[in-house]
Amino acid sequence: MEAAPLVSVVIPVFNGEPYLAETIESVIAQTYRPIEIIVVDDGSTDLSAVAAKRFGPPVRYRFQSNAGTAAARNFGVRSARGSFFAFLDQDDLWAENKLTLQIEAFEREPTADVVFGHVRQFHSPGLDPSLKKRIQCPSSLMPGYSPSAMLVKREAFFHVGEFETAWRVGEWANWYVRAVERKLQMIMLPELIALRRLHDSNKGILQHMSINEYPRILKASLDRRRTLE
Repeated sequence: MEAAPLVSVVIPVFNGEPYLAETIESVIAQTYRPIEIIVVDDGSTDLSAVAAKRFGPPVRYRFQSNAGTAAARNFGVRSARGSFFAFLDQDDLWAENKLTLQIEAFEREPTADVVFGHVRQFHSPGLDPSLKKRIQCPSSLMPGYSPSAMLVKREAFFHVGEFETAWRVGEWANWYVRAVERKLQMIMLPELIALRRLHDSNKGILQHMSINEYPRILKASLDRRRTLE
């Protein structure tokens, strides 16, 4: 593996101004270098652009008309220069050694395609007490099968393909299922690498009507496998 490979970090944002600066700061604080940070604004109407642009380099700000998280991630990937891709949701945070731990894992296992790590969830400060009671927040670490906890080789990502824009909330589940179908080699680190913020604007909370996407994603996967038998 090349010495100190560049990691491209793609952060999609839609009206995420309350949390975006803290999210970007958690990337800038990484112990690993070199990195590039690509913030893709998915048509925000708040001050997300101001929050992103105030950092200057190494943050590259890009804007697109509102097209969804999948399209925003794809936009970022298409302009990424790194040998590795990392994704971070607009309200999540990274442990400062997240990328260091994952790059070290790739050095130990050069044939690996994807490295994940464990995450911890937390209630966002200022969350309404009544809502806080309704949103479960496990105190233990959890395996982070999520975009914010992933580092993937560039060629492995494109082997699976971009995120499919037809899914409103299931774009990540769809990509992961396709990665499994492609038999990507995956590592799950035991260390804490990411923090998932729980608040009243989480995409999964706001879009309950799209929860039926997950059975459809699994059915599509089964259909694809049947065609290969």
